[in-house]
Amino acid sequence: MIAVSEPEFSQVNDLSTASLLRYLRGRGWSPSRDYGRGQLWVLTASDEPGDPYEVMVPLDRGPRDYADRVADLLETLSAVEARRPADVLREMSLPSADWQFLRLTPPGPSGTAPLVELVPALAGLRDLMTAAAAAEAAPEPQPVQPANKPQVVKDHVSSVRLDQTRVGSYVVAVHTPLPGGPAQGSLFDHDSREEPFARRVTRKLYAALICAREAADLSIRDDELADFTRFALGGLSANLCEALVKIGGEDGPGFSFDFTWSPDLPVEQPTRRIGLAPPQLAALDAGAKDLRARLGRRDMTLLGSVVRLHRELPYGAGAVTVAGYFEDRDDSRPRRVRMTLDHHDYGKAAEAHRRGDEVLVRGDLVALGNAPRLDNVRSFIVRRMSE
Repeated sequence: MIAVSEPEFSQVNDLSTASLLRYLRGRGWSPSRDYGRGQLWVLTASDEPGDPYEVMVPLDRGPRDYADRVADLLETLSAVEARRPADVLREMSLPSADWQFLRLTPPGPSGTAPLVELVPALAGLRDLMTAAAAAEAAPEPQPVQPANKPQVVKDHVSSVRLDQTRVGSYVVAVHTPLPGGPAQGSLFDHDSREEPFARRVTRKLYAALICAREAADLSIRDDELADFTRFALGGLSANLCEALVKIGGEDGPGFSFDFTWSPDLPVEQPTRRIGLAPPQLAALDAGAKDLRARLGRRDMTLLGSVVRLHRELPYGAGAVTVAGYFEDRDDSRPRRVRMTLDHHDYGKAAEAHRRGDEVLVRGDLVALGNAPRLDNVRSFIVRRMSE
């Protein structure tokens, strides 16, 4: 057992009893007996025989030995979790948060990871959080999410924090702070709108990972690609599948996710580890490509300038070419896109060309070699450069 150092001891007196209880609840401890000024809490380790672990939690900060009692608690938790007291103390001081633990199993000594594998995995983790937040923020399921995300999604991803790695092969710890407030909901209850957005995103992430594994298993079982759109309501998207594939890396051994929910906003269902092996990641890669091929070109938004106009008669529909880029795609390559506009929109295009204004066009992208075309134009908006 590692003793609490003097600098750590000077900090324990600042810990509130609420912080102590929150930490214990979040890690599976439960109260066993009340002694008035203290409570006995126990933890039964499912993989270890023998009596449960016990700690005494001081509930009154008044006595002079409060810091001593908290120090004893820290030393016991340090031994149980095989972590330094300083790490436990720092985590106790954090605000209420949901935690996710990405467990990688790269080759090499435990607790290390090759840089060339870890960097893509972290980028994939960021994309995964973005996809989950975008799925929760969208008014309806999006099997293929647009590249431009709402500000609430960007703000959420900015709030996600990486913590110190944990004991294991290589465990990346992530936590999302939650605002205070009493609320309790079912893990898959998407009508619990009183919950903060951050919690709803974490629930969406958990549900989406379950859907991803089920869609992959279905594809493997039937030896043919499943229809991934069936799982879009649960948060599955091409974007989320691509993020998972990026985390897995090329020829990687797979990975798993564990979830720990803030005890301030408890959930009712148990949360099991979700693992993805190489065959499942291969199925997810195929599913993402299928979704993009079938749905990824619908309802695209093109921003650019009119560079060519042509029609046989001075009235009616005409052909227009717009040079610009698609706001919905992750790549911002400039393109020259053809389209056919009705009489009214053709007139707007001609005026935009004369004035040098930008146009915003929404329709379905059809790729024809090096000459992409936009069909089913739903809207044609002119943006005056003077505005």
